[in-house]
Amino acid sequence: MLRKTRLIWKLNSKKNINKLVAWRISVISDRKFLYVLSLLVGLFSGLAAVTLKKLVHFVAESLTEWFAIDGISYWYLVYPLIGITLTVLFVKYVVKDNIGHGVSKILYSISSQSSRIKPHNNWSSMVASSLTIGFGGSVGAEAPIVLTGASIGSNLARVFKLNYKYITLMIGCGAAGAISGIFNAPIAGIIFTLEVLMLDLSMAYLIPLLISAISANLVSFLLMGEAEAIRFINVHPFQIENVGYYILLGVFTGLLGLYFTRSSMWLEKLFGSIKLGGVKLITGGIILGTLILIFPPLWGEGYTSISSIFNGHGTDLMNNSIFFKVKNDDFALLVVLGGILIFKVLAMASTTGSGGIGGVFAPTLFMGAIAGYFLATLFNTFFKTGLPDDNFTLAGMAGMMAAVMHAPLTAIFLTAEITGGYGLIIPLLITSTVAYLTIMQFEPHSIYTKRLAQRGELITHHKDKAVLHFMQARKLIETDFEILSPDAKLADLVQAISRSNRNLFPVVDENGILKGMVKLSDVRGIIFEPDLYDKVLVKDLMYMPEYYISPADNMEDVAEKFETSGRYNLAVIDDGKYIGFISRASVFSKYRNLIQDFSND
Repeated sequence: MLRKTRLIWKLNSKKNINKLVAWRISVISDRKFLYVLSLLVGLFSGLAAVTLKKLVHFVAESLTEWFAIDGISYWYLVYPLIGITLTVLFVKYVVKDNIGHGVSKILYSISSQSSRIKPHNNWSSMVASSLTIGFGGSVGAEAPIVLTGASIGSNLARVFKLNYKYITLMIGCGAAGAISGIFNAPIAGIIFTLEVLMLDLSMAYLIPLLISAISANLVSFLLMGEAEAIRFINVHPFQIENVGYYILLGVFTGLLGLYFTRSSMWLEKLFGSIKLGGVKLITGGIILGTLILIFPPLWGEGYTSISSIFNGHGTDLMNNSIFFKVKNDDFALLVVLGGILIFKVLAMASTTGSGGIGGVFAPTLFMGAIAGYFLATLFNTFFKTGLPDDNFTLAGMAGMMAAVMHAPLTAIFLTAEITGGYGLIIPLLITSTVAYLTIMQFEPHSIYTKRLAQRGELITHHKDKAVLHFMQARKLIETDFEILSPDAKLADLVQAISRSNRNLFPVVDENGILKGMVKLSDVRGIIFEPDLYDKVLVKDLMYMPEYYISPADNMEDVAEKFETSGRYNLAVIDDGKYIGFISRASVFSKYRNLIQDFSND
């Protein structure tokens, strides 16, 4: 009875949605509807960002607010393991799906899933990441909230039966809204969508991104005021004589970004080689807890530590630790900062590798801040340069983000928006550009795209590959060719030529196996010799093609074979059996039509 009731409810819901879609199509134009939908996506994304921020803050405050700053808190050993365990149980028994690597999952959905993101991602990443991060997991909430925003956009667009192009646009609106909401940085949200997700949009379709980013920002401001994740007040103006130091910081963060990318992927692969889930969980939890006990700033997202540096209390990074007694020793501070830079990657990989949910956005900003503070402290301690450590902390964040995410514009505008102004735009430009150029010498892919690129699944950054991906070889097969038997005579070939509009003739045996093919241009000299009609057999005239296509080939392979062979038609063979031909003309025609669909007017 209950099952029947659910079925009836589902059918009625579907009918109501179809009626709504029909009404929308008849009353509202696509472009106007996109504006309305982008507003809804922005509002929901902003609300999701605020909810996640409050969840993480509530859990973390409840667990740590009673810690004494002058003593070691051994609860650091226990909390992360509890949080990751709760996350693993939630994912395994409630979600029952992989929800890690949020931004990479968005790129994969655009590349290989027709921009379809499962509905549970509207909420599952928020719950899982709040458990992980609230209990001290050394990851960030931005990737989960970006996945949440993208999922909201994808699913709303699918409810209203929008096509791939518009679903992808709504994914971008959700991502822009999420970044805007969590950082109060609408410009950075838009640039993140364009630069990291690589959506190919014209100016007309930037308007929905603007609407989503602004509406999410307003929701965040109304519900949380000016309580941003990080707040920087610019009190030290840019000094031209420090340009060389900012260039050096760019090189340093570029190399540090390379270490971050390569090490995190290697460590995650190492955790992946542990087959027993319980062993993986306990190993990661113990490693993470030990690292946090030694270096408490590795707890959670790290924004509290960044704020301490911005507020001139960088030595507070030594609170709750074994280093508290040497808190005012600059050399001890350098040791702590160096240790944090080295072990942050291990802490992050231990969190995600053992089953925690979170992203690399916050760890990237955190390491960049520590890198800038470390470099300024180093030069100030040994060379008395008087470098403003808060400015270098901010520039380090931009440099690290530019390197790890291969997103220098996002890095510049996000850090500039955090300042509440653009007084430090020059050092941000310098550091980000140098960091990006440095890492590009060694690593062509960002941490988000590297896994997909290794599997050949990255198409969002290449429109040509994207179009080829949506073409299927099976749907381009042509079968209107005259088939001949190997034992057929020249007379049979002549009759086939008279019936056919093609200049190729496949030769197939009684089992359907392609034995060869005859090209009209090769036999033109003898088809006008009647004396040879009964003497020459087709098998004497045929040749076996060097290049052929399998129905399972992807279109990149097909295009490559056309390019390499120089042929205009290639046979399609499945386990030796003849299927048909694919022509260069049909491939080009389909490609051209899809290019028009992908382009936004």
